[in-house]
Amino acid sequence: MPAELNIKKIAMIGCGSMGGGMAQLFAENGIHVSLEDPSSDQMEIVIDSAKQAGIPADRFSKHSDYQSLCESLDKPKVLFFSLPHGSVGDSVLGGLMPYLEKGDIIVDCGNEHWENTERRQGKCVTKGIRYVGCGVSGGYQAARRGPSMCPGADDETLSLVLPLLRIAAAKDPQGKPCVGPVGTGGAGHYCKMIHNGIEHGMMSAIAEAHGLMRTGLGMSLDEISGVFDDWNSKGELQGTFLIWISRDICRTKDEKGQYVLDTVEDKVVQDYTGEEGTGVWSNTEAVEHHVPAPTLTAAHYLRVASGDRHQRALIQKTFGVGSGSSRNDHTSVFPPQRLNSVHDHAAFLETLRMALYTACLAAYCQGLIIIDKADKGKSERPARRSKLVLIVWQYVSSLRRSGILKLVQGLKPLANHFNVNYAELLQVWRAGCIIQADSISGNLLQPMYKNGNATNPLLNNSIAEDLNRGFPHLRTVVAKAVEGDHVVPALSATLEYLKYQTSTALPTNFYEAQLDYFGKHMYDVKGEDEAGQPETGKAHWEWKPA
Repeated sequence: MPAELNIKKIAMIGCGSMGGGMAQLFAENGIHVSLEDPSSDQMEIVIDSAKQAGIPADRFSKHSDYQSLCESLDKPKVLFFSLPHGSVGDSVLGGLMPYLEKGDIIVDCGNEHWENTERRQGKCVTKGIRYVGCGVSGGYQAARRGPSMCPGADDETLSLVLPLLRIAAAKDPQGKPCVGPVGTGGAGHYCKMIHNGIEHGMMSAIAEAHGLMRTGLGMSLDEISGVFDDWNSKGELQGTFLIWISRDICRTKDEKGQYVLDTVEDKVVQDYTGEEGTGVWSNTEAVEHHVPAPTLTAAHYLRVASGDRHQRALIQKTFGVGSGSSRNDHTSVFPPQRLNSVHDHAAFLETLRMALYTACLAAYCQGLIIIDKADKGKSERPARRSKLVLIVWQYVSSLRRSGILKLVQGLKPLANHFNVNYAELLQVWRAGCIIQADSISGNLLQPMYKNGNATNPLLNNSIAEDLNRGFPHLRTVVAKAVEGDHVVPALSATLEYLKYQTSTALPTNFYEAQLDYFGKHMYDVKGEDEAGQPETGKAHWEWKPA
């Protein structure tokens, strides 16, 4: 194991809101930061903002080429990426390669796809360059004051960079940094990707709860802000970041005294503009690993429908509603109604709180099960985490990503094995990240994963007890929402999830019979399949002789 590094200089490549915030955070902690960005003005913005915060200007230097950037650093060179996902990272890495040496370290803090991360690790490791895929969460504000950081690499590399990352990372209520050795290879970016899938599920459920309060109960934004404040201060939703910011969103007014929320269009476009791929990727992973994650998926479909508002407006007209239609101008074909059958608002708000908590907990469970399936699947990846052993694996992995192994050997893509340390991952999610939820991650999940081993959270008695307790509240809320035509995809998907994930008498026996009728796909006879593993059945019935 190499000696611990005393890193005093770093490079920050990409000085947008995230990279610029992290650059200032490191400089504030005594690190010299060499900036590189296609925009000289963007680098000046970072330096000017740092000056206003009292950070000496001599802790920064600006660079317009990779040679001078690398020459400004100590040995080994430590470079941070804060770049858009995709080909940009490949271009930057290719440009840097002539100036990098054995032992240099790259920490990729972008929202990169984990397969790109592993491919770049394979490219770097053969030249002795250390490449860390580090998911960073919390948004641009956290990037400046202390983000949650989720690094993945071999043990040697992580041991070298973790002291530096601990300086910048968010701290939990006990003062412990929210960063740790999450796993090998692309584990850091994989877990951050699933974090964002969980985030989307929670955000949708909270938005749906807001709609029920605003339209269903006729509450004012100030009243809703007070409810969110109360929910965040105690009980199952205590210390939940998304609940906390919901309070602020509801109470914020512009310079004219108008609520800002009332001016915000119902249009989430990040999936269309390419700013974020994690929602798509996390749902793709759920499907590919055969993990039902309906809270995450339903939330994503709502985002997709939301983004193309133009199409929704055209469909409205087809249904006879909207500007220029033959009927009155409305905003919905099926507008949400007041919940007139709810007479005790306080009791319903408590039911809504528990329903929302149940959806958030289910989103967490679904995300962790995806990670577990990706991590534990049959794999040829070495369990040992040393850099030398991983060289061969990462080379093989890069061939697999390119399809060469599959073409030559006819192999199915190998399952992933990230050696995820769940205790460290849960610590990463304790503060500074978007899905921070003290009751869920701290009180429930951290004790469950304290030994670092993974298990299906639905098999944990404490989690099962909470989901059981929340089920009737969720059912009541969804029933009222359906009655009043409210949009509640994440809440209703969670209700269905709890029903079918806890049942051994699903209507899919009829589905199976249909498959056997037209495709001779076989089925298991009741009582003869004790194990119930996902394997092809042994029986067939000739429903209609050919």
